[in-house]
Amino acid sequence: MHNFQPVPVDFFEKSPFELIGKDWMLITALKDNKVNTMTASWGGLGVMWGKNVAFIVVRNSRYTKEFIDGSTTFSLSFFDEKYKTTLKYLGAVSGRDEDKISNAKLKVQIHEPGETPFIDEANLVLICRKMYMGELGPDGFQLPQIQEQWYKDEDYHVLYIGEITEILAR
Repeated sequence: MHNFQPVPVDFFEKSPFELIGKDWMLITALKDNKVNTMTASWGGLGVMWGKNVAFIVVRNSRYTKEFIDGSTTFSLSFFDEKYKTTLKYLGAVSGRDEDKISNAKLKVQIHEPGETPFIDEANLVLICRKMYMGELGPDGFQLPQIQEQWYKDEDYHVLYIGEITEILAR
């Protein structure tokens, strides 16, 4: 297992546009002593309710959503470019059907306290405590093309806002 060190939030200098939109991330959570993860390229970082937060969105159909819903915390893991193929795989298969973390040859670490799982091969990890969740839906879309382009099948995203309680780097 790799050794991770806490990083003060004030020293965080990464672009969320690059980290999330270009490099992607794994959202990981624990439920009933089982861990699941999924690849995501939508989300953001900012400040809400006086806290440093991460915003993630997860479709109702995703298996990982059950894990996020069943936990008070989740992690966001970021990787070197050499893991791009692995991230594609983890976004294409479901943990309902296979042990995709093991099949991807990744290891899970558990961050104490809080028992938040994260992926050991990451180089940067955000540990987050759930603060809010709410479904995005057609009543809120201000541009009709959002529904037309992204939600023809009505598989909407749920928005989660998590307080970043710790940033870990190796």
